[in-house]
Amino acid sequence: MWGAAALSTDPWRVHAHVEVWVLVGSLVALYAYTFRTIGPKAVPAGTPAVTRRQLAAFAAAMVLLWTASDWPIRDLADHWLVSVHLFQHMVLGYFLPPLALLATPEWFLRLMVGGGTGYRVLRTSSRPVLAGVLFIVVVMGSHVPGVVNATAANPVLHAAVHGLMITAALLMSMPVCGPLPELRITRAGAMIYLFLQSVVPTVPAAWLTFAEGVVYSRYDVPERVWGISVTTDQQIAGAVLKAGGGVFLWIVVIVMFFRHFARNFGSDQSFRKLSDVQPRLPVDERGELTYERITKAFEAVPAAPHPHDV
Repeated sequence: MWGAAALSTDPWRVHAHVEVWVLVGSLVALYAYTFRTIGPKAVPAGTPAVTRRQLAAFAAAMVLLWTASDWPIRDLADHWLVSVHLFQHMVLGYFLPPLALLATPEWFLRLMVGGGTGYRVLRTSSRPVLAGVLFIVVVMGSHVPGVVNATAANPVLHAAVHGLMITAALLMSMPVCGPLPELRITRAGAMIYLFLQSVVPTVPAAWLTFAEGVVYSRYDVPERVWGISVTTDQQIAGAVLKAGGGVFLWIVVIVMFFRHFARNFGSDQSFRKLSDVQPRLPVDERGELTYERITKAFEAVPAAPHPHDV
């Protein structure tokens, strides 16, 4: 850790957090071992253990984890700016968990939880109501002034709170993008679920934006990074909560809605060509249409299937 003199004079002093490097390196090594050694034995022959999409999601998740946990964001979040502290929370609580779930193959999660108690615990704790309430409690509790001040001063407690936040966010995201199909809810249900969750960060965001005086005493330090005052820092923190939590989830809901609309529109508008449905009407030797010939021609053409039966 930095000494008190260094902290009071140089917020930009480089401080390498070796424990973060070890954590990220271990996760990368474990993931590589999983899909190269265990994966081929767990999936049918010819089936990739991990898809390119899952690899891309894992890489993005590791970049976010490293960025949010190492210098300079970690040091600014711990000692200088509450806005950076809450940005760190947004990354770890909203952006990272969905990517981690998208990076997890179904076979791997089933192997990890097993088919007994572990699976039942996961199934129960990831139910939308329970997971949603747990996430709300963790998010609201992590922004209480006493908790923020304590975690910023205690690295071990800070790591524990981050671990709890990531776990709650993983359970909250499981019904939307989890690797187990039976635990996911419908697309319409997911949109409603995420919209309700987007309301959560607006409460502390409004509180920070309109608060009078210093909310988090830990960040009331004489040296101001970029010349940002304590009040302005709190207002920026409120904007970060609003944009990082609420707006992010709104964007996800909007994307899900239009993807759902486009998919249904494409399936419902699968019309057959007129030439495939309309028969060629025969004429008699004089080039004239007759009722009998028209009736026989239409009877010879099979009826078009109903759109809902396609």
